[in-house]
Amino acid sequence: MSTASRNRRTVLACSAAVIAMTGLSFAAVPLYNLFCKVTGFAGTPMIGTAATGKTSDRIVQVAFDANVAPALGWRFEAERTQIQAQVGVTQTVFYKITNTSSRPMTGIATYNVQPNQSGAYFVKIQCFCFTETTLQPGETLEAPVVFYIDPEIELNRELASLKSITLSYTYFPSKNGQPVAESKGDGNQSKL
Repeated sequence: MSTASRNRRTVLACSAAVIAMTGLSFAAVPLYNLFCKVTGFAGTPMIGTAATGKTSDRIVQVAFDANVAPALGWRFEAERTQIQAQVGVTQTVFYKITNTSSRPMTGIATYNVQPNQSGAYFVKIQCFCFTETTLQPGETLEAPVVFYIDPEIELNRELASLKSITLSYTYFPSKNGQPVAESKGDGNQSKL
């Protein structure tokens, strides 16, 4: 094999590696999000369509945290800051969202569950998260979160002493269905 042929093969292999790595870098975030949703990793609650029908006598305190990014002129709060939830029983809690600014604003909520390990057992049936919401000045919206704690939590020895779970939401300004943050100095917005 000639030197020119080996060089050509090396260039092609390196080019293929660069293309493959670029493709993987674009796929990394969606693949990581999918992994978190499927496994409950990093406190990501599971998504369900209905309760399992099984219950337990165990009671877990569920606290509700509501935050708003500084760039979004909204007030955001849970109707109740905490509840006592029976494992396996469906619960509904409402959040109140008010646009306190003088102009229409669009926001999107992200969430997580703490402690992280409980995310695999915190199952949301209905949620306003990752849904773009536009509120007019002074407009208020009540949004429900319907969830249950999966009875399978009883089989996890690491969570046997778990007494409380915190569901935390943060509303960010959004554009085209993606959260954005104000960048410093120039007033432009960039994706989070």
